[in-house]
Amino acid sequence: MNHEIEILLIEDNKNDAELTIRALKKNNLANKLVHLKDGAEAIDFIFAEGNYSGRKVENIPKVILLDLKMPKVNGIEVLKKIKADERTKKIPVVILTSSKEDPDIQECYRLGVNSYVV
Repeated sequence: MNHEIEILLIEDNKNDAELTIRALKKNNLANKLVHLKDGAEAIDFIFAEGNYSGRKVENIPKVILLDLKMPKVNGIEVLKKIKADERTKKIPVVILTSSKEDPDIQECYRLGVNSYVV
C-alpha cells in the first residue's frame, strides 16, 4: 500500500463506492485512494489499530469521503472520533450519503464536517 494516502473513501455500498471511484479516476484523483467498507474498519485504519496497527497514524489522508449509514459503526460515530482527536480533527471530511434527514445534516455540521453531499 502506498504510504501517502490522499483520499480515504468509507462506503459500504459496493455500487456507490464504484461510482465514486470511477468519478475520481475520470478526473485523475484516485491514484492514492483507499476504500474501506464499514465504520469499524475506518476507525482502525485512521487510528492505526486492529488489523492496521502496523500503519503509521501520522500518515493521515488529505480528505475523507464518508458515508453515514454503515454497518458496525455509523458515519456520525466515525466523524465524532475523527473530530475529537488532535491528530485527525483538521482532516477535511465530506459526507456522501442518501440521507436528506435534517437531524443528520445538523449533527454532522455541529461535529465539524466540511461538506454534506446528498
